[in-house]
Amino acid sequence: MSHPPAWLATAIDIVLRAGAIQTRSLGGDLQIDKKGAIDLVTQVDVEVERMARETIAARFPDHAVLAEELENEPEREQLHHWWVFDPVDGTVNYAHGLPLFCASLALEVDGRPEVAAVYDPTRHELFTAERGVGAWLNGTPLRVTDAGTLLDAMLCTGFPYDVHETVDEVVGLFGAFIAQAQAVRRLGSAALDLCYVAAGRLDGFWEQRLHPWDLSAASLLVEEAGGRVTRFDGTPFDTRCGQIVASNGSLHDEMLGIIASREGRAPNRTD
Repeated sequence: MSHPPAWLATAIDIVLRAGAIQTRSLGGDLQIDKKGAIDLVTQVDVEVERMARETIAARFPDHAVLAEELENEPEREQLHHWWVFDPVDGTVNYAHGLPLFCASLALEVDGRPEVAAVYDPTRHELFTAERGVGAWLNGTPLRVTDAGTLLDAMLCTGFPYDVHETVDEVVGLFGAFIAQAQAVRRLGSAALDLCYVAAGRLDGFWEQRLHPWDLSAASLLVEEAGGRVTRFDGTPFDTRCGQIVASNGSLHDEMLGIIASREGRAPNRTD
């Protein structure tokens, strides 16, 4: 599918500018507020999101923005183009000076990501994707791994902000994967975790109670790198569903089986 070049160019421009803002304040005296007990927001999150909203409004006045920090307009069916943006994915890492964070931006058309850009400024890594065209890291094509069993796989996950209330559920599933996989990691940025699946650094990822801005851009990267993404029950993924299982494809049914066993149901292996 051919997309207007301005779409991906804008996504790249915004995440690169976001990275410059993030880097400027990393390790400094940040203003940090709380949206929840362990859900942080910094002034950098707000500054980056404001920049993105202003840029999109100037270039695409008939497009809408769905982002994490500032007030979003209600989603309306007649609006076909939505820019889905996380100004700092990995805010808790960022607030502690841990260099594992990024900016993540996708343009969705009728609810489906069509172009995506994710930028990690500490490693100068720009992940990009176009639906039907491919996925790249700094211009080099990406491809998922060919690991065929969990025993040969390094997986990754994240913990939701309500983990204090759901610790048995979350840690129970984490433990079930640890018992089967070669290794399991928890890095603190869902967008980067998914990019790493696309780049072949990880073999699979799962997490739930996520938002569209956590998932939209990087899920497209996984798909365009040859991977597979679904919901926990194996049904088709969409960016509003709040959960994701992403893999190289070969491991997917095995991952779904572990989740199903923890939830006390038969696995759904339908693509």
